[in-house]
Amino acid sequence: MIPTNGFIQKLKKNKIKFFCGVPDSVLNKFISSLRKNNLKNIVTANEGTAVSLAVGYHLVTNKLSCVYMQNSGLGNAINPLTSIAHKKVYSIPILLIIGWRGAPGINDEPQHKVKGEITTKLLNLLKIKYLILNNYEELDKMNTLIKYSKTKKVPVAILIKNKILTDENFKTQYKKNQKYISRELFFENFLNVIPKKSYLISNTGYTSRELYQIKKNKNIHVGKDFYMVGGMGHASSLSLGVSLNTNIQTFCLDGDGSLLMHMGALVTNAAFSRKNFKHILFNNNLHESVGNQKTRVDKINFRVFTKSLGYKNYYLIKDRQEIVKILKKFIKSIGPSFLEVKINPGTLNNLQRPKNLKKIKNEFMKKF
Repeated sequence: MIPTNGFIQKLKKNKIKFFCGVPDSVLNKFISSLRKNNLKNIVTANEGTAVSLAVGYHLVTNKLSCVYMQNSGLGNAINPLTSIAHKKVYSIPILLIIGWRGAPGINDEPQHKVKGEITTKLLNLLKIKYLILNNYEELDKMNTLIKYSKTKKVPVAILIKNKILTDENFKTQYKKNQKYISRELFFENFLNVIPKKSYLISNTGYTSRELYQIKKNKNIHVGKDFYMVGGMGHASSLSLGVSLNTNIQTFCLDGDGSLLMHMGALVTNAAFSRKNFKHILFNNNLHESVGNQKTRVDKINFRVFTKSLGYKNYYLIKDRQEIVKILKKFIKSIGPSFLEVKINPGTLNNLQRPKNLKKIKNEFMKKF
């Protein structure tokens, strides 16, 4: 075990004061402690953006910065790591801190197993020197790794497995808006009014898990579900692929962090989707399932934004009195249509996870 504050103090002693990246459940205590230590931290939409931000920081300051991410997001970072920061290109020193989900020997969710097994192979292929931290005594090895990055002017990485970082004072904090609703309340109404023949594609995080649990616990058999247990940011693109090849109503159940990660997909959605494409955004302005870091989407006017892209209709639900009325209008609308649902943080007790993923796929692919 490694106390988070001790880990951060080691980074500060190495004069690392600029942090950026994508929130991760393995690193949530670390990310939360950055704020407590008054360190500059920018939460980015995706991992490639974070690497590019770190490069820009170095070009002006000549200093080393830290980019954090889950190993599932390493793929998003490969382009700038190889085509900008690599020794053979611009040779930029960066410290990558990577939450290692699916590490060999650790029981984890199915979507983490493949990336977990190949994480070190990817780093070796990228020629990124790395250190696996398992306990506090190994922190001194980090000094050598950071010195190597500065001297050789190359990215290096620290891999941290789940439950290695500890913080007795860690608490996830959020404020609730009394007007806003819960995902649970939305789903209870949504599943009562959608056509029985519907396709539901839900983004990674609490959205998929709540939909799965509510339908299972209440024995609801409406629509066919595809849960994006991985592939953050790709729910709407997968939904588009479904909707283009059927006349059945296709509902994308998206989250604000997911939507931000590959926001360019919305341009494609609007340009190529048909009338059966319905995009729902659960907006709580948080990366909720990984630690409640703000997404900053509260600055976006989604009515103006989606209309400017080419979505034909925009709807908004922000309190319980209007759920059914607006849902019915949204369902009857000629798509592509966009529905923003203002929700409060919080999720179901004892939240379950979809397990038999191949069975879920096979059920989704069966004809109605």
